[in-house]
Amino acid sequence: MRRIARTGPELLAAASDNDPTNIGTAAVVGAQTAYQLAWVALLIAPLLGVVQSIAAQVGAVGGNDLQSLASKRYGRKVARTLLASVVVVNVVTIAADLQAGAAGIGVLAGLDPRWVVAPLGLGLFGLLLVGKYDEVVAVLRYAMIGFLVFAVAAIMARPHWPSVLRASFVPSLSHREVLAGALAIVGTTLTSYVYVWETIERGVEEPLDPRAGGGGLSHLRYGAVVGAVFTAVVFWFMLVASGATLGRDHQTVSSAQDAARALRPLAGGAASDLFAAGLVVATVVALPVIMATTAYVVGAEFDWRRGLSVRVGHAAGFYGVMLASIALALVVALTRTSVVGMLVAASIVGGLGTPLGVAIMVGLARDPGVMGDRPISRPLAVAGWTVAALIGVLGLVYLVEAIRGQL
Repeated sequence: MRRIARTGPELLAAASDNDPTNIGTAAVVGAQTAYQLAWVALLIAPLLGVVQSIAAQVGAVGGNDLQSLASKRYGRKVARTLLASVVVVNVVTIAADLQAGAAGIGVLAGLDPRWVVAPLGLGLFGLLLVGKYDEVVAVLRYAMIGFLVFAVAAIMARPHWPSVLRASFVPSLSHREVLAGALAIVGTTLTSYVYVWETIERGVEEPLDPRAGGGGLSHLRYGAVVGAVFTAVVFWFMLVASGATLGRDHQTVSSAQDAARALRPLAGGAASDLFAAGLVVATVVALPVIMATTAYVVGAEFDWRRGLSVRVGHAAGFYGVMLASIALALVVALTRTSVVGMLVAASIVGGLGTPLGVAIMVGLARDPGVMGDRPISRPLAVAGWTVAALIGVLGLVYLVEAIRGQL
């Protein structure tokens, strides 16, 4: 237990992966396929564990964030390509997550979520503005406990557990909608901000003690695995709750509010409120990480001073990027775009963009110029290349099927 308690940075990085994009994706996939993709939810654990283990070691040994290391080692063209792939997904995700969090508050408080988006976004920006890195992280670590509501909601939804267990361990991809759902799940849980943030934590904000040696790196990898398992189990509960309710009649979900409210007649008001509360918790934990990651990668590209412990007057560009991302989210909110549609779109875009970032990271992790005499092991590198290839193939297959579906 003591060792688990020391895995703070890795656990927070993984917990931020359970953002409202995950919840929206689980709601849509669960409504369309019930429990059929429960096995993909569990498959996320080893995939994410590999990616986060590599990210932790790259940050700790390389002594910097992924964007800065890529720029120094591979040049500005590669770095700018990485920057674009991260920022585009992050901006869409911030907009979608803010609306989803506001929808959760709307369900709990009976408010129009459009009036909640701005206060919620500015409040989370204020947390990053006022708090130093360690203070922000301390708040987010306590908030992570709120993810337990999804386990309770899944149990209260009264799923058919034999069907759930069968779907969890017997893979199935029967038609295009199921394939699209699989890509969305992989995209939303292996999106770029998660592993980029891991390199920021271990390369910039919480560097590894040089005296720790190999044991320190082993601890980082252990923390990455614990965090990955946590993420996969929470997502699995989200999918079970959605499949047991929305998936019974394959209901159409058009907003995060619809997803939470649809649980009320099927699983009771308490389950509905728990699902909505989970949306709020996920927003509070994930959005500060996504906003900070966006500001870090942009700041690294333009060599701005950056850091959550740096005062605003000394890092105006860094904090300006975070404020700009909130402003864009508010503009999107005014268009009344379908929240869940945006969440799934962000998941799919993430699934298509992630292979590039993972490939760059694995290359850096084996590069002696970056890692010195402490590169990642060959088996871990092979696993990393395999994850990148798997996500890339899933993305290509999905695009081909989508094009065929339009012909």
